[in-house]
Amino acid sequence: MKSARTSRAWIKAHINDNFVRKANHEGYRSRAAYKLQEIAERDALFVPGMTVVDLGAAPGSWSQVALESVGPTGAVFSLDMLGMQPLPGMTFIQGDFRENEVLVTLEAALGGKRVDLVISDMSPNLTGVRVSDQAQGMYLAELALMFCREHLNSGKNFLVKAFQGSDFEAFRKMMQADFAKVVIRKPKASRDRSKEVYLLGLEKII
Repeated sequence: MKSARTSRAWIKAHINDNFVRKANHEGYRSRAAYKLQEIAERDALFVPGMTVVDLGAAPGSWSQVALESVGPTGAVFSLDMLGMQPLPGMTFIQGDFRENEVLVTLEAALGGKRVDLVISDMSPNLTGVRVSDQAQGMYLAELALMFCREHLNSGKNFLVKAFQGSDFEAFRKMMQADFAKVVIRKPKASRDRSKEVYLLGLEKII
């Protein structure tokens, strides 16, 4: 009974959420669009014509923002284990980024093209066990960082979701070895109760 009450309370809060209503009005697939928009505006992430990889893209709101920002001369490669309706100008790959064959498929789609920006909103299937969920989330973040090491252009940027917990500082230090500067961002559209923050690696060194 408590679970049902909690579910009803969440649904009510979701429906009344200003960012949800704004997303519906402006045609974005989820409220997450405003997380990326705020960070992108603050840190000048996008440039017309750039090549962007969006990891954990479904339902596609971050890819929508990226496509609007890079324009017709840019390219957006989106990946998620969940299916979604591709957007015009997007290359969508469905698969689990933890599996090597999915990474190979993404690399093939890039066709040797170097990447100007990697954005990752990947999140594990949450179990409610905080320690386990945080560890799984940081593992996905590490995979995204490894991808950057191989495919992100020197001097370019990486934005990744990270969950605060025991592994957070260790991961931030890993990023600091690869980027000139690493900053924490908590956009307004990220719910206060959520442990998620975003780490932004600026100017890839290697």
